[in-house]
Amino acid sequence: MPEERLPSAPGFWRSPLRGPWFTSVLGVVLLGGITVLFVTGLLSYAAYNPDLSPVNDKTPDKGLLGFYLFAWPTDPHWLYRLTQGVHVTLGITLIPVLLAKLWSVVPKLFALPPARSLAHALERISLLLLVGGVLFEFVTGVLNIQLDYVFPGSFYPLHFYGAWVFFAAFVVHVVLRAPAAVRNLRRMREGQGPQEEAGGEPEFPLVSPRPAEPTVSRRGGLWLVGGGSLLLFGTTVGRNFDGPLRRTALLAPHGGADPGRGPNGFQINKTAVSRGISEVETSEEAWRLVVTGRSGTVRLSRAELLHLPLHSSALPIACVEGWSTSDQWWRGVRLRDLAALVGYDADAAPDVLVESLQRRGAFRSAALRANQVRDPRSLLALDVNGEPLTPDHGYPARIIVPAAPGVLNTKWVGRMTFGDL
Repeated sequence: MPEERLPSAPGFWRSPLRGPWFTSVLGVVLLGGITVLFVTGLLSYAAYNPDLSPVNDKTPDKGLLGFYLFAWPTDPHWLYRLTQGVHVTLGITLIPVLLAKLWSVVPKLFALPPARSLAHALERISLLLLVGGVLFEFVTGVLNIQLDYVFPGSFYPLHFYGAWVFFAAFVVHVVLRAPAAVRNLRRMREGQGPQEEAGGEPEFPLVSPRPAEPTVSRRGGLWLVGGGSLLLFGTTVGRNFDGPLRRTALLAPHGGADPGRGPNGFQINKTAVSRGISEVETSEEAWRLVVTGRSGTVRLSRAELLHLPLHSSALPIACVEGWSTSDQWWRGVRLRDLAALVGYDADAAPDVLVESLQRRGAFRSAALRANQVRDPRSLLALDVNGEPLTPDHGYPARIIVPAAPGVLNTKWVGRMTFGDL
């Protein structure tokens, strides 16, 4: 029939895979997975301590959306490595499930009339926001992970606000559709057809009235989706580990062998050259750490720092892109001891603003909360794994703090200002 050539006609969509059972299974997986993504995403945002200082807050107009923020803890020291690793790895793993789910419900996007009732109108609006929001979140997230972010504007506010828009639509959609999905899964297990609404129309108008010949069963289709997710998981999760397993992270910028060899042979994000750091300004003769606090300002050379009491901490580096290193052995001066040099009791050390020598890129400055400064494992690191830092790892000195996102572990530190921020 001519009208069946239009996407709004049920006969236009002929795949025999589409149906309530296939869609419901995918929906249940996404319900759990996207909830975890949203929670870990909020935790990632909290880890930046965005309400501490404007330099940490990349979403200054968040308003009520920052209601849940709290002082990010330093224990366990691998906390951010876990939460952000789960966020990114799970997000990539869910891509085949998401695409299959969108494919399975695409006829609903073209269904006519646009709205049969108020509830149906809300469902259609939530569906449009849901599809647009989820595609935006996954695309921007994947591009950021691949270090190839091409969208205009900062990733942080776009991804943050996009997540709230998407999740609001997601909640509305779940409230409206979850009961039907559960009922249909139960009925399909019992060998019954999809339940019908009071008007006689199926809740899931996805089954084609003239399906094409099947080439794979619905269970086979789910195995295909699951296999795709497993493949992405296997080629992504290795970015969270060192050694041979990292070489399995074929789709990750920080997969493959460690850069270089020796004690400094572990992953980096920003090189000294890319941030305009010159050997002249970091030389022993030129570089001085400027520390300011209640009692005034002190200037310390690297040699003078090495003569202060030095301490060691075994801490990882974990970045927002989802990659991390195993624990590295860092040696340097405790942040709380530097606060004591400028008039504060070490046990009551305040917040600190850390400024880098870097001239390009985000987070040239970063603020740390008092609980991070006071932690005895928080260091101005001078050495790593028994050797001086290399330029790419932050020579002559860098910050290392337990459980903090990598961008707050400032490299090429030039100035530290202690006080309430």
